Amino acid sequence: MAKRAYALEGSIFIAGAAVQWLRDGLGLVKSASETGPLARSADPSQNVYMVPAFVGLGAPWWDSEARGAIYGLTRNSGPAEIAKAVLEAVCYQTRDLLSAMRKDWASHGDTVLRVDGGMVASNWTMQFLADILNAPVDRPTILETTAVGAAWLAGSKVGVWPGQAEFAASWERDTRFEPQMDEANRIDKLAGWDLAVRRTLLT
Repeated sequence: MAKRAYALEGSIFIAGAAVQWLRDGLGLVKSASETGPLARSADPSQNVYMVPAFVGLGAPWWDSEARGAIYGLTRNSGPAEIAKAVLEAVCYQTRDLLSAMRKDWASHGDTVLRVDGGMVASNWTMQFLADILNAPVDRPTILETTAVGAAWLAGSKVGVWPGQAEFAASWERDTRFEPQMDEANRIDKLAGWDLAVRRTLLT
């Protein structure tokens, strides 16, 4: 007998593609792996925000007419500050999505976010994600979890892959990133992001 399962899903339109834009559109980096070290070198006193609405904003905003914008630029802003704003934007959008999901599920226990994909190789980005979510972030040993899941679905259909419980047990954590940011700093950063999004939606 088949077992029915439910999942919450939300779409962030632009995440890794914003890093590709830094590389291919602006030429600020030669490879995506350079963005983390570049962001680490940014001036911490500058509060630059990028809203990467290149094709609109996805969940929870759902505004297909919104377009990208950068806020907080000064004459001292440069490649490092822009790279930092791009990586932070991925984390801020993840926080917006998680906040929306929390309104739709009954359990509000402790959150541990499991991540995957090419961007999660950046230690800097994963640490900022844990900081801005105020929750642990777990990076697996196999980064391309989506591909592994698709392989399991195909394999389980023809009976050459272990059952769901055995497959879930095969997941292994590589690194856990614990939040380190103080609450006042997190609140200030989130307020700046929320203001940037509101301004983008009004344009």
